[in-house]
Amino acid sequence: MRKIALLLVLGCFRASAAYQVVHGWPQLPDGFALGQVSGVDVDSHNHVWVFHRGERPILCFDGETGKILASWGDGMFVTAHGLNVDSRDNVWVTDVGRHQVFKFSHGGELLMTLGAKGVPGLDGTHFNRPTDVVVSPSGEFYVSDGYGNSRVAKFSADGKFLLDWGSKGDQPGQFDTPHGIALDAQGRVYVADRANGRVQVFDGSGKFLALWKSAELGRPWGMTVRDGFLWVVDGGDMNPKPPERGRVLKLTPEGKILEQFGSFGSYDGQFYWAHDVAAGRNGDVYVTDVHLGMRVQKFVKK
Repeated sequence: MRKIALLLVLGCFRASAAYQVVHGWPQLPDGFALGQVSGVDVDSHNHVWVFHRGERPILCFDGETGKILASWGDGMFVTAHGLNVDSRDNVWVTDVGRHQVFKFSHGGELLMTLGAKGVPGLDGTHFNRPTDVVVSPSGEFYVSDGYGNSRVAKFSADGKFLLDWGSKGDQPGQFDTPHGIALDAQGRVYVADRANGRVQVFDGSGKFLALWKSAELGRPWGMTVRDGFLWVVDGGDMNPKPPERGRVLKLTPEGKILEQFGSFGSYDGQFYWAHDVAAGRNGDVYVTDVHLGMRVQKFVKK
């Protein structure tokens, strides 16, 4: 029994040691502190975009150096949440406080606003605390809507409502806090069904394809697809007292866990309510913390 337990521990240690944190990344200006960091993504220039609950809420960092390159958004948002960069390097964000979704150009010009400011609803022109957004190469986009509603809504590239699916519950195709959303090259839609502790997979028309739920997967909070693999953050069970989980998992499109790293805590390389994850084309991984963490961390393969 001792030998088996030791092998299990060593196996976990090897998985967690596959990536190491980059100390001192990002470089923040003097006197500037991040708020709760809710969203992150990487564009085609290896620029890392961050959405946080503080002044200058949308930030852009150089992925290599961590130097801040741009910032905007003061006074625009109530509660920052999801962020996605599309294939044209436009920056999309969701505001759960305003019940809205925004599209910006790479330079910060506001290109599109969806939802009614401060007015929740459940139809083609209203959201109820939308959590995340993901954009297809054709420009169609999906919104996980989210805290107040329990659905995924799909829109055309010009913002026309196309369809939605889902309702509150724990059956396949239902959601309880759809908190993160991702899209692969085959058009499969992955949803982090957080309160149900699972990932659900659909086609682009909302047809249910698969459901993944296990102790190893934990409670998915955020996700992204890069090079055919799904990256998921398990932010734990929202228990602010240890023991708790905080980890990043790399999965195949079929849900097999290939790698994992991280642990609960507030030291460098640990997570305290890991909220979102992004992966660059070079393999670097970025993870955000809300609650006490209030940061974004960069990880590189050893």
